[in-house]
Amino acid sequence: MDDTAIPAFLRALFDTAVAVADPMRSLVNHLPPRPTGRVLVIGAGKASARMAEAVESAWGPCEGLVITRYGYARPCQRVEIVEAAHPVPDEAGFRATARMLDLLHGLAEGDFVLALISGGASALLVAPVDGVTLAQKQAVNAALLASGAPIDRMNAVRKHLSRVKGGQLAAAAWPTRMLALMISDVPGDDPAYIGSGPTVGDAATVADARAVLARWHIAVPQSVTQALQGQSGVIAPGDPRLSRTENRIVAAPSQSLRAAADLAQEAGCAVRILGDALEGEARDLAREHAEQALTIRNTMAPGDPPVLLLSGGEVTVTRRGNGVGGPNAEYCLALALALNGAAGIHALACDTDGVDGAAEVAGALIGPGTLARARAAGLDPAQALADNDAHGFFSGIGGQVVTGPTLTNVNDFRAILITV
Repeated sequence: MDDTAIPAFLRALFDTAVAVADPMRSLVNHLPPRPTGRVLVIGAGKASARMAEAVESAWGPCEGLVITRYGYARPCQRVEIVEAAHPVPDEAGFRATARMLDLLHGLAEGDFVLALISGGASALLVAPVDGVTLAQKQAVNAALLASGAPIDRMNAVRKHLSRVKGGQLAAAAWPTRMLALMISDVPGDDPAYIGSGPTVGDAATVADARAVLARWHIAVPQSVTQALQGQSGVIAPGDPRLSRTENRIVAAPSQSLRAAADLAQEAGCAVRILGDALEGEARDLAREHAEQALTIRNTMAPGDPPVLLLSGGEVTVTRRGNGVGGPNAEYCLALALALNGAAGIHALACDTDGVDGAAEVAGALIGPGTLARARAAGLDPAQALADNDAHGFFSGIGGQVVTGPTLTNVNDFRAILITV
């Protein structure tokens, strides 16, 4: 494979992974016939507006309210789309969540609720527990995001500071029947962790939430400390208020990796899927993958097919510097440093929602010439990594991948191509 064609090939693999998870393609097979009687569509997440669009394309106009990230709205027929902030919640999400709860409280037993949940719902569904203000919840979210804690641990804290997460959204609709359709952005695809599980019970306790704060040295306001001393509103598994709720995943990282693998195999690659649920520090995983890639490269002979390493999951970044970065870009920067210009190894790492961290950038591409281009441009890659400034680094050498809103979210996508 010609080196000049490799960046476009890697981008095609990523685009294929995203397309498979598009709700217009993935949701329809899981949507039942439209129930008779009153139907209410609710939802939250980066893919939720697109999910609502897919529902109305099948069912026709529906009453409803969905909260998505700024820039991710879709033209629905009747479902109202509200845009709000992510990853740190804002007043728009706060007001829209209150309205959603009001809609649920007005339902009757014979009505039907379709809940559309995707990654991002943790920030977009915001209803702090009594005694905690929106500003204080924002501060906690920001601290969690900078801590390096895995997403499931962050969500353990968020659930116990919320009146809507951890099954409480479903409980608010009781005894109405509810079907929750989900797009997974969490390692392991556990519905309890997707969007902090607003329709799924959770056995975790406030003590578990306190342990997360202690383990990752997360400072919180006194009101949050007090709230985590009391009794949580999180709904336990087996609670009767969840008995009429069904949770169903319609798209997951494994499906997207498989679609990319199929495309690569058609192009003559030998594909190895390293896993769809990899976690840990972005820079640590990058060094591990660099070692694997170099080992493979050193055992390949002329005429061997290219080897493609695919992986998904959600890596994290412990913020140490003041740069503009994200986990996928930081992974690529650390990978480039570890490979140190090794011939025949190219890589792409992107978030399938099109947003890596808080930047409007999906991720980055690297190749054997990445470090040389950077130094020619006067950039110090090691310093950029130390400053958590991966987006600034790749912006300076034209290595960013910018997609705009993808309207879906099945977590990180990483591809390393090894050629001789």
